Amino acid sequence: MSTDLVVIGAGALGLSTALHAALRGQSVVVVERQSAGSQASGRAAGLFKSVQADELRTRLARRSIDRAVSFGDWAGADLDVRRSGSFIIARTGEHQALLVREARQSRGWGADVRDAGPAELREQLSCYQPGGGELALWCPEDVYIEEPMSLIGAYAAAGRRLGVELIENEAVVAVTMSGGRVAGVETTGRSLAARAVVDAAGAWTRQVAGLAGTDVAVAPVRHQLLITEPTAAVDVAAPIARVVDAAVYLRPARGGLMVGGFEADPLPLDPRSQATDFTTDDVPLDPDVLAKLGALVSAEVPAVATPPAEQRAGLFTMSPDGRFVAGPIPDVPGLWIASGCNGSGFSSSLALGEALAGWLTGAPDRLDIEPLSPARFGPVTDSELIRRGVWQYAHYYDPAASA
Repeated sequence: MSTDLVVIGAGALGLSTALHAALRGQSVVVVERQSAGSQASGRAAGLFKSVQADELRTRLARRSIDRAVSFGDWAGADLDVRRSGSFIIARTGEHQALLVREARQSRGWGADVRDAGPAELREQLSCYQPGGGELALWCPEDVYIEEPMSLIGAYAAAGRRLGVELIENEAVVAVTMSGGRVAGVETTGRSLAARAVVDAAGAWTRQVAGLAGTDVAVAPVRHQLLITEPTAAVDVAAPIARVVDAAVYLRPARGGLMVGGFEADPLPLDPRSQATDFTTDDVPLDPDVLAKLGALVSAEVPAVATPPAEQRAGLFTMSPDGRFVAGPIPDVPGLWIASGCNGSGFSSSLALGEALAGWLTGAPDRLDIEPLSPARFGPVTDSELIRRGVWQYAHYYDPAASA
């Protein structure tokens, strides 16, 4: 088989890149060693957040929100998006000062961020009982996707309309070279010739890059969330809530409450050190982690004590500076990376895939994401990657701090 582009990995970012490349007139084959969305993307919280730490990430986040709510118009496939808005809440002085800075800079970058008081919290976020000393921001642009697999399905359906071929349950075993550049891939079932290859393999990004004799500065770290049993304490139409001093997020889910967060001492877990058949299903769950995070907000959100109906875990690819890793590998012409999601890959996938596809095809109207190029990192040892990746994870809600 011959194609313009091979994308390795059928998560949200890989499928978005494939779809947008097809929209640019490219023939595309996506290869996935399991099933589409079966790894981190299918276990995502589905939250889209307009307030980000820098201007580029803000532009990507807001563009993704816009592309999500208009998905049917430009992609031609149905996608249910909950236009809920979100509250960002800080209870400590340090984090309140952070929110004031974030609000000021986010407004400067075009985000709609408004001050909110206790009365608004009580009225719109019925499961949250304000203590009276909070600082809260209201972000009406923010949305969520109730079931993350619905975005995977929408990407796949839209891609099929444009001729994108999705090959599932087939692993890439080699990246082929010719004349000093990438010429395609070998899978367990076939040979694919291509002008370019995108490594969007999530926690397996470094394994795939290693097939081409190169490396990528990302470290996989476990993330967990739970969904409680249905409870009348949660309004199904309620907005998202993020309590930044606790590093906890909350939203309605399946009649209950989704509770997730960023622990201070997360588990780094590199699939390279696991059995060859390791998948995200094998990531160990630790209920104590979520119990401790829930306890941090239990006074304001009693519903976090509702028994869980589901707990799930995925692997985030964390980069040393907390930003995406997207672009060409300089020493392997024809190999591109779409990784370093840092907990925002699902929600920024629409814009990041669009920008990467534009870069790949030389589109003059693309959003410039060259600052996210993998070339920005020099050699980084595994221990340093883990140290910095864990730090970025633990400080997801206070990126103004420095490593």
